[in-house]
Amino acid sequence: MADTPAPICEGGGAHDASPSADVRETVVSLYQKPRKIYARAVAGRFASWRWALVWLTQIVFYGLPWLQWNERQAVLFDLGARRFYVFGLVLYPQDLIYLSALLMISAYALFLFTAVAGRLWCGYACPQTVYTEIFMWFEKITEGDRAQRMRLDAAPLGAAKLGRKAAKQVLWIGFALWTGVTFAGYFTPMGELLAGIASASLGPWQTFWVLFYGFATWGNAGYMREQVCKYMCPYARFQSAMFDKDTLIISYDPQRGEPRGKRSKKVDPMQAGLGSCVDCGVCVQVCPTGIDIRNGLQYECIGCAACIDACDDIMDKMHYPRGLIRYATQNGMAQHHTSAQIWRRVFRPRVLVYTAILCIILGAFATSVALRNPFRVDVVRDRASLARIVEQGAIENVYRLQIMNNAEQSERYRVAVDGLPGVLIENPADVELGPAEAHWVTLNVQLPFDAAQQAGAGVHAIRFRIERLPGAGAEAPITIDEKSTFVVPR
Repeated sequence: MADTPAPICEGGGAHDASPSADVRETVVSLYQKPRKIYARAVAGRFASWRWALVWLTQIVFYGLPWLQWNERQAVLFDLGARRFYVFGLVLYPQDLIYLSALLMISAYALFLFTAVAGRLWCGYACPQTVYTEIFMWFEKITEGDRAQRMRLDAAPLGAAKLGRKAAKQVLWIGFALWTGVTFAGYFTPMGELLAGIASASLGPWQTFWVLFYGFATWGNAGYMREQVCKYMCPYARFQSAMFDKDTLIISYDPQRGEPRGKRSKKVDPMQAGLGSCVDCGVCVQVCPTGIDIRNGLQYECIGCAACIDACDDIMDKMHYPRGLIRYATQNGMAQHHTSAQIWRRVFRPRVLVYTAILCIILGAFATSVALRNPFRVDVVRDRASLARIVEQGAIENVYRLQIMNNAEQSERYRVAVDGLPGVLIENPADVELGPAEAHWVTLNVQLPFDAAQQAGAGVHAIRFRIERLPGAGAEAPITIDEKSTFVVPR
């Protein structure tokens, strides 16, 4: 019989008196080739939740580029035109505050969900988890279940093996390429993108991103899988900073399960001196990262709860109560809290603070979007000529004003200036903009000689008033004031 490796201590060394043995074991564990994980399919309530989120996230991701809104793509990030369309919203680079708010909302939501129940994002909605589930499903329908895949990989290369492997790659590559096309469809209208693919006239950047995102999907979900979660994802490393002893985590109950051992259904575990764990190893076989949850909390655990579904199924077959592996807190396990006590401690001050901050940010974000002006104005001075004297001794300053129409229809705007007696715009004219159009306007602002003498040399505050005129698209006038300065030379 082959020698079994010495058990590894928590610190990483083997049970050996020689320090060199510890070093040798550590070096081997660091540089040995990672074993391939053959995850076993599992069914249960948490698997159902996971697949529900797979369907939800993918319907949203693959469906949004096909939705139309006001005769355009509903969600489109047009980098060339510097416009970002999100249903009825038209955003410009100046609206970066909305992206900042979304990032803050995502961060606090992550903090909240992690403080309550651990790695919910990783286990149910992370793209790596979602696409790994999809690729494993393709793998199952082409190569079979866990035992069949292991036998197939061990078998010599033949027509049957080559056919199954080729069928799997066709599904993987086809799905990955369509994922890349969908990703590029958020930045290039989907109709133009498909027409370019059909006519082999796709631009270099579109081609690059389709292939790059497709390759990343194929590589990460098809081959790297748990390696991404273990070594590439930073969330696996700093998750412990967001956990405490009242965080719900996937836990094995050693007081109920130990001592573990195999037995018949007819054997009473109490009389046999055994715990509820039958040492079947199914909890390890279904784990996508290949860990044994019975060893306690480990950073590799992504919180997918596949081990809970697998263990509950075994408990049902043995006619034992469910919950040997379950969501529980460290305090709850140590102090034998009831479910009601655990949930009361879950909603602790830390969680309530996260919830309050998240609600405030969400409310501010929703209010800002609801009250957002239908157009935007930016004013800059012409640095080439700060001030100059024109006809009849009037002082003239030149400004460049940008008006951005956030509406989905054409609008007319009127520009006026005040703040100094007699100040006016030479040759004023209304500005007409098309839907979601931005336009720069050069304004020559003059101050009569007498008014300039009275105001005195220096920098004076003025105000541009931009009014959206009522018309076919606008039911009521809206005015925006933009502050600036007027320079009177000495």
